[in-house]
Amino acid sequence: MAATAAICDFGWKAKDFTLKGTDGKTHSLADCAGENGTLVAFICNHCPYVKAVIDRFVRDARELEAYGIKTVAICSNDAEAYPDDSFDNMQAFAEEHGFFFPYLHDEDQSVARAWDAVCTPDFFGFNKNLELQFRGRLDASRKEAAPDAPRELFEAMKKVAQTGEGPREQIPSMGCSIKWKAA
Repeated sequence: MAATAAICDFGWKAKDFTLKGTDGKTHSLADCAGENGTLVAFICNHCPYVKAVIDRFVRDARELEAYGIKTVAICSNDAEAYPDDSFDNMQAFAEEHGFFFPYLHDEDQSVARAWDAVCTPDFFGFNKNLELQFRGRLDASRKEAAPDAPRELFEAMKKVAQTGEGPREQIPSMGCSIKWKAA
């Protein structure tokens, strides 16, 4: 089922985490923070919305490094109910798409809950003080790629890197709902 992320809560402070990455290391928020900002993306392996944007997301993350923005991706889906999102499949997905940034497993879903993550993809863009400045979409793509669409996430995070503030007008991301474990 499709879900839409919340509107950006400007200034919301990023909540810390410590999660295992597909690289075999444990990563905290501080480990993933960039000099001029941090991009945190809640994604998964099986979602058609993620699949439609993943290669452009990796491209944008790579290009944002030149602006002092670091990126981290987190998978919080219930891997028992959705085996495509298992840790082993996360490793394969990261390799297949050339992830050069940490891809972390939120197995108990505590990070997604603490961050009020809603969908995959759900992008959180922070300034150097880890204050939220962007919670929008990558571009106009939905389940199909929109290759000529303006690079909304890239331009917003470039602005964050340069000014510390994100654009006031943002279009929320849409994607598959996070697959929560049964209570």
